Amino acid sequence: MAIRFIQSRWLGSIVLSIILALLGLVAGAATAIGAAAPAQQMVIIDTDIGDDFDDALAIGLALSSPELKILGITSAWGDTALRARLLDRLLCDTGRTDIPVAVGVEKHGPGQAAFTQARWAARQPAKTHPAAVDFLLEQIRRYPGEITLIGIAPLTNLGAAIERDPGTFRKLKRIVIMGGSIHRGYGDIYAPNHSPDAEYNIAMDVAAAKKVFDSGVPLYVMPLDATQHKLDEVKRQLLFTQSTNLTDDLSLLYLQWVAGFHQQTPTLYDDVAVAYAIDPAQCPVSPMRIEVDAKGFTRPVSGPPNSFVCLSSDSDRFFSFYMPRLMQQKLAGTCAKSP
Repeated sequence: MAIRFIQSRWLGSIVLSIILALLGLVAGAATAIGAAAPAQQMVIIDTDIGDDFDDALAIGLALSSPELKILGITSAWGDTALRARLLDRLLCDTGRTDIPVAVGVEKHGPGQAAFTQARWAARQPAKTHPAAVDFLLEQIRRYPGEITLIGIAPLTNLGAAIERDPGTFRKLKRIVIMGGSIHRGYGDIYAPNHSPDAEYNIAMDVAAAKKVFDSGVPLYVMPLDATQHKLDEVKRQLLFTQSTNLTDDLSLLYLQWVAGFHQQTPTLYDDVAVAYAIDPAQCPVSPMRIEVDAKGFTRPVSGPPNSFVCLSSDSDRFFSFYMPRLMQQKLAGTCAKSP
């Protein structure tokens, strides 16, 4: 009886997930039919892809979203040259070699996450890339007031750009980051942690985070409070069995992450930042003044707001938006193996 009950719940979860995916597809089709396609927004993505698995999924979401014109992707934190090779391979496999990759400032710190997907990255031949800070400032000068910078990594590259040329940096349209912890720390939906934590992207480079919060650029913050959506087994099966170039790559990167982190279920922290950049309704924000303390905590304090912070995000709505995009995309490039 217990086995039948478990099977019934499992099958019910599959049906529910399929329904959510179909609803997302229908909604997308209705939007496309009922309104003209909006102008693409220019974005640069700063990522520490290769440690946790959510960065690869977040890049996949960005590549699958026609609303975004990706001007470039910059590698951040740790072995930034190898991260750039990982990005090269992913972009080649998906036919997006038109997107430049820039290598960020190499910096390491205590408590740094393991580079779990290094073997996958190392199979891509090394090549020369521009420096991330140079690339970032050059693009802002070319498109002043038009670029959204999506930060899903420790903020080292952003801090270095501010230090070099704060006037140019302030010409960004906005910054959207995954970072911080206001009321909720690391946990899950079954055992939520109602105490804030020093969140990784902030704590790894506190000095850089302080510069970003004080930069004067409109800053949109997706903290732990709103970003702990779980890619459960049912959703992984739906996604990884699509067998597109992108989902095949994600499947292999997932397996390397499992071996390195000794976990099974990824948390889609960074994906919420990308989703918000595409559709702000995914994570409604409130103005707040945030102070970054010496230990990397993001403390709400009194005073004029310096950021807009999302404190809650609906998981069902997020996955209805997220899953159809990754399942429906048909990205393909020359690096993928022939059928």
